[in-house]
Amino acid sequence: MLPDATALPLADVLLRLGAATLCGLLLGIEREMRGKDAGLRTHALVSLSSALITTSALSLYATVREQGGEADPLRVIQGLAQAIGFIAAGMIFVARRSVKNLTTAASIWFAASAGIVAGAAQFMLLAVAMGLCLVVLVLLRFLNRFGLSRPDEEEP
Repeated sequence: MLPDATALPLADVLLRLGAATLCGLLLGIEREMRGKDAGLRTHALVSLSSALITTSALSLYATVREQGGEADPLRVIQGLAQAIGFIAAGMIFVARRSVKNLTTAASIWFAASAGIVAGAAQFMLLAVAMGLCLVVLVLLRFLNRFGLSRPDEEEP
């Protein structure tokens, strides 16, 4: 059996990946309640996979530095941001001067960002960002019902 090359303790890995998955699920619930294609599973998997890649990059960075080498874990985050941009852009649909799925694409982008932050163990940043994101997604929808905000163009 091959040795495990993870430089982080199991509890740390579970916390990082668990936090990312929970955040993705919270974002997915809101989209699921709106009947959008990208719901619970999509958001949870995007967030989890971003955390997984970030945690792996930081673990590899620690291992390489321990052996006297040099590495740049920020390149992983750059690659993730670029890749998720393509996925989010693919969700946006424009027809007859109407934009569809823009909020869903933005929430997918945020799910990836939440995963990156959770993978980097920046939990205070994650909590603040999640709170603000849920306010934007839920509170603004609530205000729209009372005519206090403009409805999203993606809504039917």
